[in-house]
Amino acid sequence: MGTVVNLFKSNIRQYGMIVALVLIVLLFQFLTEGILLKPLNLTNLILQNSYILILAIGMVLVIITGHIDLSVGSVAAFVGAVAAIMIVQWQLPWFAAVILALLLGALIGAWQGYWVAYVKIPSFIVTLAGMLLFRGLTMVVLEGQSIAPFPEGFQSMASGFIPNIGSSEFHVASLLIGAVLSALFIFNELRTRRTQLSYGFEVLPQGLLWIKMVAITVVIMLFTYVLASYEGIPNILVMLFFLVLLYSFVTNRTVAGRHVYAIGGNEKAARLSGVKTPRVTFWVFVNMGVLAALSGLVFAARLNAATPKAGVNFELDAIAACFIGGASASGGIGTVVGAIIGGLVMGVMNNGMSLIGLGIDWQQGIKGLVLLLAVGFDIYNKNKS
Repeated sequence: MGTVVNLFKSNIRQYGMIVALVLIVLLFQFLTEGILLKPLNLTNLILQNSYILILAIGMVLVIITGHIDLSVGSVAAFVGAVAAIMIVQWQLPWFAAVILALLLGALIGAWQGYWVAYVKIPSFIVTLAGMLLFRGLTMVVLEGQSIAPFPEGFQSMASGFIPNIGSSEFHVASLLIGAVLSALFIFNELRTRRTQLSYGFEVLPQGLLWIKMVAITVVIMLFTYVLASYEGIPNILVMLFFLVLLYSFVTNRTVAGRHVYAIGGNEKAARLSGVKTPRVTFWVFVNMGVLAALSGLVFAARLNAATPKAGVNFELDAIAACFIGGASASGGIGTVVGAIIGGLVMGVMNNGMSLIGLGIDWQQGIKGLVLLLAVGFDIYNKNKS
């Protein structure tokens, strides 16, 4: 029992937010009389929040280093506008335009990262200037008008689904993917347990481990079954899955990831330990620029248009997702999975409150309270320890 308590205490924010997400889902499933988890609404929930989750993955790295990026919504809008001009007006192949748009995002990130990392201007000021600059440039390049439509191939990036097997209306391929993911999850859990035991680490008792594996396997299979009942797994969900895997690996298993956490924990100590702090900070902002560009492309593809008002408040939702998901306002703490969980909490709340007819004024107020409580909980835990 002591082992379980210690493991829970060491991961209290992450486990706490998973529990909160489950409770919020159950609450709105009840309040909406079952509409929340219907196949169509669940699919829409994924599509509606995909671009915020992409931003949250990049934002959590920025926050871990002790910085902030207020420009990501404007950068997403600007890159989406430039991509629309390349695809619709210049008739470039959409895949070439996507590559060029991501490079543009990297250049924007490099521009802002230079001022933060090497000139030492606070990131709040640099990205606030970037927010104003790229919002203005978006209106300039679009000349106040929307540009549409996009080719089907480009749209499928945000609104398409993986191909099915056979001609059945039920999406068999999605269910098979769920089964494969469940098997991989169980294999990884058992392998991780063996490794931890070989090094003498504390692990969950075997009975609780099996309960955990069965519970998560059931969730995976139910989730893929519900999606298979409609159109199957969306393409954007596959993209998000690989992004989470990639960035979780980078943050947990690489030297670069350890350097990011070291800077956020204590930049001076990290520099004295040999970490090239300006370079790491610079590349964190470059990465943020690329993911902001990707978010802008996904949003434009889903909307099937580039508009001057795209990306409004994206940065606030991404920042809120990170803090709700366990990132610390003072840096050095946070996970990619936590940011995704925080983004899902926000997304489910938005969707659920809309389904029960709650006004936008109440929605904004409730989201603000949730964010305040999440950060307050972080400060309370830090002072307690």
